[in-house]
Amino acid sequence: MGLERLLSASGVGRASFYRHFASKDDLVITMLRGHDRAYREWLETRVHDLGGDPLAVFDALAERSNWSDYRGCAFINAMAEMADPASPVFLIAKEHKRAVADFLKKRLAAAGYRDTEALALQLVLLIDGATVTALHERTNQPMRQAKAIAQGMLQRSNDVL
Repeated sequence: MGLERLLSASGVGRASFYRHFASKDDLVITMLRGHDRAYREWLETRVHDLGGDPLAVFDALAERSNWSDYRGCAFINAMAEMADPASPVFLIAKEHKRAVADFLKKRLAAAGYRDTEALALQLVLLIDGATVTALHERTNQPMRQAKAIAQGMLQRSNDVL
């Protein structure tokens, strides 16, 4: 969304906007930081409420992808818009993905899995793919499919132990 359209849609004047944000990128950065905090709090709470198992993340995300205003992942969307890996927006999105992987790593460790770093990154890959697919298919079925794949992956991981 261009700045003119943003100002028009919000009803905020240009001078007022620039009093709070030096640029549109600063607005996006502020929004992403707030969304990161809220999302990770929601994810931790919802996964806990669903039993705390690492696979519960897929159940939580399946619920979320059924929301009528579901727009996918703000961080994937931001990375697509700001493809420069050195841009502050891209770096914040990358930090968010790392934080989600760290959350999964802790859930995996608590469940007794080894090689939690590799497993967490594989789960994030499944989550990101299912998120994009859920957005264009407008259903939570991709999250359910990703959960089944993750379940098999984790089972094989435990078989090796």
